[in-house]
Amino acid sequence: MRTHRLLLLGGALLGAHLVGGCGSTGPTRTGPPAGESTSATAEDRAKALRAAAEQWRGTPHEWGGTTTEGIDCSGLVQRVYRQTLDQPLPRTTRAQARTGTAVSWSALQPGDLVFFHVDTRKGRHVGIYLSDGDFLHASSSEGVRVSSLTNPYWKERWWQARRLPADSTSSAPAHTPSPSSRPVGW
Repeated sequence: MRTHRLLLLGGALLGAHLVGGCGSTGPTRTGPPAGESTSATAEDRAKALRAAAEQWRGTPHEWGGTTTEGIDCSGLVQRVYRQTLDQPLPRTTRAQARTGTAVSWSALQPGDLVFFHVDTRKGRHVGIYLSDGDFLHASSSEGVRVSSLTNPYWKERWWQARRLPADSTSSAPAHTPSPSSRPVGW
């Protein structure tokens, strides 16, 4: 079953890449079945997200952009979630920060949304946690890239993380952790 799911995912990712994500049907959903949370599933999710990161890597940053010609952080998160995990997300960082449930930095899993307070015109930044301390995001200065949460720049700007249920089709607002709930040392 796992091999079959990975083959379906690979074909879906290739198809999404070839048509630019504009097809009328989305890729096969790769998230775990409702209620299932195993390390194998987390590993599959991490692999799928890293494959998406490779597809988007180097795409230039563009405020309000949603395509491979140019994309912003929340647009990237929305597109990757839809294409890779077959889950809808709101378009803006503000709305994405209100989805799902809060999760601590020490409990991050592949697919969790990670948020930062930054010195941009919007003041917020979002990415997708991959694994091993890495996250995918659209940097305003470097375009789409993978960065480390342990980088001092990101450590200083950490705000929160959110987890969406694997079978979510809509997300209700949930409690936002206070700055005092930051992990120790952050």
